[in-house]
Amino acid sequence: KKTTFCFVSELDQYQGQSNVVALSFDDGFLDNYQYAYPLLQKYNAKATIYLATKIKDIEVLTAEQISEMAASGLIEFGAHTQDHVNLLKLSDEEAFAQMQASKQDVEALVGKCLSFAYPFGRFNEKHQHMAQQIGFKNAVSTRKKIEAYTEANQFNLPRVSTHGAMNALQMRIALAKGRYKL
Repeated sequence: KKTTFCFVSELDQYQGQSNVVALSFDDGFLDNYQYAYPLLQKYNAKATIYLATKIKDIEVLTAEQISEMAASGLIEFGAHTQDHVNLLKLSDEEAFAQMQASKQDVEALVGKCLSFAYPFGRFNEKHQHMAQQIGFKNAVSTRKKIEAYTEANQFNLPRVSTHGAMNALQMRIALAKGRYKL
């Protein structure tokens, strides 16, 4: 059966369907444009990039690259706080401000921002409510699991994480089990 690639914000439209994949990338690294974007174009696959809009010490995407990718229809941009902060180490007010400001920053760049990724996968139930209150459609965690999208988990969506050193077998295991280590 053919695989359907969708944005994270579109997952609710595919409830109950199999072979649906939402690719996502965190932070807004320049290499998303240099390496991932050409492959996504080649295979006409959609992906979501979560921008930490004021992150320091990494090579980041430029506003022009972000605009180009968003205009392609293959990339949606989500929020990832401004400074890539551990929300659990902030006051509720600071956490809310980081989440809301990053949404506004992404909206200023591309017009809309529907999804949120918790930096370092650190969050609690209050942060899930904040994401909903701020107006995100859903939010992703770093829980390593394959799980159907439901209203109960829409602000705590698990993801299968990968890295460049994975081999083909580890990738197959990750896609089947949610993690690549047995």
